[in-house]
Amino acid sequence: MASRAWWKTPFAIVLTAIMLFPVYWMANVSLTGRASIRKAQFFPFDFTVDHYRVVLEDQLPFLATSLVVGIGTVILTIAIAAPAGYALARLPVPWGRPLGFILIVAQMVPAVVMALGFYSIYNKLGLLNTVHGLILADSTIAVPFAVMLFTAFMRGIPSEILEAAVVDGASTWRRFMSIVLPLSRNSCITVGLFAFLWAWSDFLFASTLDREGGDRRPITLGIYNYIGAQNQEWGPMMATAVMASIPTALLIVLAQKYVAAGVTAGAVKD
Repeated sequence: MASRAWWKTPFAIVLTAIMLFPVYWMANVSLTGRASIRKAQFFPFDFTVDHYRVVLEDQLPFLATSLVVGIGTVILTIAIAAPAGYALARLPVPWGRPLGFILIVAQMVPAVVMALGFYSIYNKLGLLNTVHGLILADSTIAVPFAVMLFTAFMRGIPSEILEAAVVDGASTWRRFMSIVLPLSRNSCITVGLFAFLWAWSDFLFASTLDREGGDRRPITLGIYNYIGAQNQEWGPMMATAVMASIPTALLIVLAQKYVAAGVTAGAVKD
């Protein structure tokens, strides 16, 4: 068995190296002097951190906006999806199965179609170029997935626990807040992580709904400050991409075990 599987580890290493090479090249360019970038050297022999100094001077407002949008999207998504998942999983909701099907269909709607619809609505409501408008738009991507994940997990909670709470006189809301939500910690972390990543990396909604936000634009649009009609500042651009990748990488590493438990929620029924 072992002799037949010897090739799997080298193959996995090569495949991982290929997948991570763009990340390495991004970091390499961000540490290479401007005059040497076009030489495409495999290592940053012309080492410099000037690009990061430029980014720290120019991009901090955009990073702050992305952080606010990401956290706001997480809070709004969990606030909507957790009660909705509980209702679909544990309460006699009319048309529960059709609602679940609608959630699946909602994830199939192209984001560009949603962005155009949001633009028309936001233009009438005066929500264009606002942070809270961007939070609302980004939440629409995360909520359907979050509701399905919460529903799958909450269906797997032993009924005896909730029945004991009913005997003790706990209301539906009390059971949700005191029992179901604490037990759903892994699902909450998983939903929060995915919602944050979607909001942090969003470009389509940001470019459509927040074109003139000034310093309130997210980092995905802040990078465009280094792209001109005749010239591209590749060093600062890649340095911005590296700095924008650090928060998401840290979140994935720290939340890895919770995500592994959260994405398998509901796979085993009681």
